Amino acid sequence: MMTTHPFDFIDLFAGIGGMRLAYETSGCKCVYSSEWNKFSQTTYAANFGDVPDGDITKVNAADIPDHDILVAGFPCQPFSIAGVSKKNSLGRATGFEDKTQGTLFFDVCRILKEKRPRAFMLENVKNLTSHDKGRTFQVILESLEELDYSVFYKVLDGQYYVPQHRERIIIVGFDRKRYPDLKFDFALTPPENKPCLADILESDVDEKYTLSDKLWTYLQNYAAKHKAAGNGFGFGLADPSGVTRTLSARYYKDGSEILIEQEGKNPRRLTPRECARLQGFPDSFVIPVSDNQAYQQFGNSVVVPLMKNIAELVIAALRASE
Repeated sequence: MMTTHPFDFIDLFAGIGGMRLAYETSGCKCVYSSEWNKFSQTTYAANFGDVPDGDITKVNAADIPDHDILVAGFPCQPFSIAGVSKKNSLGRATGFEDKTQGTLFFDVCRILKEKRPRAFMLENVKNLTSHDKGRTFQVILESLEELDYSVFYKVLDGQYYVPQHRERIIIVGFDRKRYPDLKFDFALTPPENKPCLADILESDVDEKYTLSDKLWTYLQNYAAKHKAAGNGFGFGLADPSGVTRTLSARYYKDGSEILIEQEGKNPRRLTPRECARLQGFPDSFVIPVSDNQAYQQFGNSVVVPLMKNIAELVIAALRASE
């Protein structure tokens, strides 16, 4: 029987709510969120009307509302395998509690175990697959399988939705007990016309975003030095008709990875609003924090339209299996 009710989801490691936007605009309802950074909480509250819970490690999983989909952009951390190797030497099985203890991924697992949502969607940096020689990713997959979820994953690039080259790994899972035969495919449908950087640039930009002579000279010298040594790109002048490099949380430091050329003066960095657009946030999205905080927040966030496309696929897979 087809369900028409919206699926409920929870938003863990929520940041400023990029994943929430993706799921809400796909027709789902957020019933709980968690984010420990107080500046991100401010931005989240300004846009969604509720302040996320703080430190997830102190939240009792049983107190979290029931939900259909768990959504999380958890941080990439190494897993300590000291306890695991000891258990292995004793010939005893190690569960996710042992393997992921002390990491924030442990909290994802304990909530999955307690609440058994129909599905989950996790997002992380591309190099999660190679982190700690692949061991981190192996533990993650083993832990999710142990919890009896069918797991699907793929590295996807946001540049087909926004003018930014941004590769992230997406891990999707479905409750195997409830959906033993469910098949999932990352059959994305990006817009036909690929956006370019010029599409998102503001026309009237404050002078404060133009690099000072001192900083511009430093960046050019730094780039020349590294080029001579045969490594590094230094700064990046973005092509208005193309896509930018990946926006990072360190963009606030000097903006060097994405600079915009200006006629007759030094290049400038992107404005916070342009960074929001580079991640696919609508112009209605409120930016209530300082520029420095905004740069960090958008640099840590997700490409919203790509996440929305995946959310739609997750929802469609659940509906088809009901």
